[in-house]
Amino acid sequence: MTIFVDMDEVIADTYGAHIAWYNRHFGGNLTREQCLGGEVWQQVPEHRSHLWNHYFQPGFFRTLDPIAGSVEVMRELAAKHEVFVASAAMQFPNSLVEKHQWLDEHMPFIHWRNRILLGDKHILRGDVLIDDRLHNLETFQGRGILFTSPHNINAQGFERASDWEEVAAKLL
Repeated sequence: MTIFVDMDEVIADTYGAHIAWYNRHFGGNLTREQCLGGEVWQQVPEHRSHLWNHYFQPGFFRTLDPIAGSVEVMRELAAKHEVFVASAAMQFPNSLVEKHQWLDEHMPFIHWRNRILLGDKHILRGDVLIDDRLHNLETFQGRGILFTSPHNINAQGFERASDWEEVAAKLL
């Protein structure tokens, strides 16, 4: 199979990074549970611009934590299938290089030829797309798997994987 896997909120914990950053910079105690059903900024709308600007800070994408289980399952998937990391990387100037560096550190088994850093995923053609964003799955012509993130917890209409154990059960 040809499998495309998103980065942010699927293999790299962007959501958690925003919560941690907000709590550190604003003395908050925001949790994932408080954010269920929406974006982090929706819980603190007065700080929306600060959270948005966080994406533009040098090092943001480079220092994200891997999502639990993603490294191990991705290694197994890559050994069995043709796996590509497909991530939006044009919107934020630093993300292109930093996402590449992040993959070098956390998933060096994903060859640079299997890294697709793009602007819009509608061009992807393959068997499976694992993504946390509905709009990416809606345009994909293969099997779309919605990876659970706090912002999409109430979304319906797609096969879902709540964690990397579920991804492994579906695809290995």
